[in-house]
Amino acid sequence: MSDTDPAADASTASDSPHVAVTGAAGYIGSRLVADLQREHPDWEVTALDNFYLGQVRSIGDSDIEHVDIRHREELEAALDGVDAVVHLAALSGVPDCDENPDRAYEVNVQGTENVAWFCRKTGAALAFPFSMAVIGDPDEFPITTDLERDPLNWYGRTKVLNETAIEWYADGAFPANMFMVANLYGEHELDGATVSKGTVINFFVNRALAGETLTVYEPGTQSRNFVHVKDVARAFRQSTERLLDQRAAGETGVEKYEVATDEDPSVEAIAETVQRIAREERDVDVDIEPVENPRSGETLVDSFEVDWSAARDRLGWEPRESVEESIRGLLRE
Repeated sequence: MSDTDPAADASTASDSPHVAVTGAAGYIGSRLVADLQREHPDWEVTALDNFYLGQVRSIGDSDIEHVDIRHREELEAALDGVDAVVHLAALSGVPDCDENPDRAYEVNVQGTENVAWFCRKTGAALAFPFSMAVIGDPDEFPITTDLERDPLNWYGRTKVLNETAIEWYADGAFPANMFMVANLYGEHELDGATVSKGTVINFFVNRALAGETLTVYEPGTQSRNFVHVKDVARAFRQSTERLLDQRAAGETGVEKYEVATDEDPSVEAIAETVQRIAREERDVDVDIEPVENPRSGETLVDSFEVDWSAARDRLGWEPRESVEESIRGLLRE
């Protein structure tokens, strides 16, 4: 992070900052907007989404604006006057990017560059997740943001392109925090409605609730690091607070963080945990069945230790949720 003045005559953060969240109707974004509204009621929060998969249309007293990040003029008009952008809008996950490669390029690559270009012109700060998928099959542990990039699929490649672009755009122009986020799980509630996503833990829990077999992609020993959606949203909230201070101080350039936990069970172990807790909490017995893995590129390491100390040391963040207690809460009657 350098101390060069931001480009484009950016003003320092005001007493009542204006923060925008793209992807605000989604899994993480909706939780983040609610957190910002609760923790910083004096802030102006602009929520944007194109509703491709977003589950909500309003959060608290605020409606989410329909904006597509692929349309630069529309995007810049919606972001006018913001001090910081938390850019969560993306075509996320390997299957969707494999099935829609053109859309993945337009949204993840061009759309993200549109956001970063706005920040370069205005000096607005930027927070952005670039995913563990950029690492590919790691041969060194613990995982950190310093490891070589070797993505195995198109989703991971788009995130590498994002990471590189933001480094160039931010240099001498605006402060940016980028996050390598582990595998998400869990759910949260907004105005009485449950917001969830078909991540692997949620998938297993939903199948158990329906009394259906838990299908595990072979070989099953592949390990993942898991972090709860509430913890991830809180990391972005704390990042936004830091970015506003960095912007006010005239700092520019990129800081990188790992948002993860000390929990990295195998996919098979997760299925076995869901199976056991379903029996304990609901007296339901479900089977586990290995099935052929349909994904184009799959990380198959049997441990996935991540060093998330940077987030703890610089953001004051640490995970509060646990995999077992979350599964138990989801299955408890």
